[in-house]
Amino acid sequence: MPVALKKPKMVLIDVDGTLVDSVPDLAYCVDEMMQGLGLPERGEAAVRQWVGNGVERLVKRALLNSIDGEPDQALYGKALPIFMGLYAKNTSKRSQLYPGVMEGLAYLSSGGFRLGSVTNKAERFTQPLLRDLEIAPYFEIVVSGDQLPRKKPDPLPLLHAAQTLGAVPADCLMLGDSRSDVKAARAAGFQIVCVSYGYNHGEDIRDYAPDAVIDSMTELSGLLEQTA
Repeated sequence: MPVALKKPKMVLIDVDGTLVDSVPDLAYCVDEMMQGLGLPERGEAAVRQWVGNGVERLVKRALLNSIDGEPDQALYGKALPIFMGLYAKNTSKRSQLYPGVMEGLAYLSSGGFRLGSVTNKAERFTQPLLRDLEIAPYFEIVVSGDQLPRKKPDPLPLLHAAQTLGAVPADCLMLGDSRSDVKAARAAGFQIVCVSYGYNHGEDIRDYAPDAVIDSMTELSGLLEQTA
């Protein structure tokens, strides 16, 4: 594992695939939506390959049964409101924190790091999820996918969070799980650490060369205590 990290002053953390395994709720809503449209269910295994770019993209992928492409616009226009209604009622019923998340957040909080969260999930779903899983109080700022003109992999959400908390990019670290997180962090001038267990469309996150990869947020203490 690389150890050439600079100890950050601010840490931004992704939600889906990093803090929260949200696929059980997302997959339930996808399958209920598909049933309502008279189409085949897709199942949790498929949904795990499709998440990470917002629910609009997830709905399109479910309709296509493929990660790429654009569905029939009339069908999509009918499907999206169905999904939104379902997910509003099922944001946190089946979702769970990954093992080690509470310990990692406790370490970061007690260590004096300023904490924020940057996600592509819409605000109407992000805030209830963080609140219901009892981790909302850890974050000074939460930037959701529909709050700014652009979302990850664009660097804007990361730079907005840093500016809001008065941190310069060179003193910031992003913790995520996907190529989108890596690209956003690199473009923003952040360090980037990724978890090995998240959602990266079936690809090994190591292929995108983050600064470090950890298997659990419990490893943050050892990783960051080695930094300069």
